[in-house]
Amino acid sequence: MAVSYQDYYEILGVPRDASAKDIKAAYRKLARQWHPDLHTGKKKVEAEEKIKRINEAYEVLKDNEKRAKYDQLGKNWQAGQDFSAYGDGVHFYQSGNINPEDLGGFSDFFNSIFGGQAGTRSSPFTSFARQGQDIETNLELSLEELFRGGSKSIRLSSRQICPDCQGQGVQGGGFCSRCGGTGSLPQEKNLEVKIPAGIYEGSTIRLKGQGGQGLGGGAPGDLYLKVTLLPHPYFKVRGQDLETKVVLRPEQAVLGDKMNVPTMEGSVTLTIPAGSHNGSRLRLKGKGLPLKKDGRGDQYVVIEIDTPRDLTTEEIELYHQLKEIRERQG
Repeated sequence: MAVSYQDYYEILGVPRDASAKDIKAAYRKLARQWHPDLHTGKKKVEAEEKIKRINEAYEVLKDNEKRAKYDQLGKNWQAGQDFSAYGDGVHFYQSGNINPEDLGGFSDFFNSIFGGQAGTRSSPFTSFARQGQDIETNLELSLEELFRGGSKSIRLSSRQICPDCQGQGVQGGGFCSRCGGTGSLPQEKNLEVKIPAGIYEGSTIRLKGQGGQGLGGGAPGDLYLKVTLLPHPYFKVRGQDLETKVVLRPEQAVLGDKMNVPTMEGSVTLTIPAGSHNGSRLRLKGKGLPLKKDGRGDQYVVIEIDTPRDLTTEEIELYHQLKEIRERQG
């Protein structure tokens, strides 16, 4: 029986002489990009089909024995060419478009080489253990959570392998009625995430074994949480430094003053030097976020000068006097 040739190297986007490391890296990148849980609607259907092909390609190319057998097809392969498999020999011929049914699991092309004659639906998962997919998602943290560290409880929506069809999507010659042919079922789970000291926005926290389920006894994948920082009403984050602002009246900027300013550990008294200018930055050493090893970043207080809106008649008169003095000097 003829089945369509599958170019596993093209599917993973690697050359035919790619190293095992390059193949693994390409697989991890594509598996995250096309994980069905990251898509919806028509895109989800496309992702489910793509992830099947990606997993199948990786199943072959990561295994030296299966890769060597696949490579024996030789240099006569062509994109879209069909072939017939008889025993251990593979014979090519040209034909029209053939679209063999593929209701789930690995393709007929795979089965013809590694799992019996083309067209059979013997499950490759019963013979080959396959590690679960790695999953990446965002972890939103407040500035206080990022500063203090500790732990955070999160609830995630994920998918588990369908126990009826064992992730194949087919059962008894047709679609699995329990999972609708997707091979997986929705799952909600609660996790306790440790927030390490020195973490910053864009960091990734790895939860080993909390990703997708493995098949055929394979180990589960990992869950990668990318830290996203929520906006804060007082502080801006600049790496491990913090920035806040203090608003001064003109006379405070000219004469200097003492003001209370917020920090992550409560309010502190800051001395405003006389002659401060709008946009000046005052440094509070060691009042920023924890560093990866020891110590803390700094906090910078940006001066903003504003004129009060409730000036009295006497205050306005004093400003007139100041103006006259400046005019006589200039």
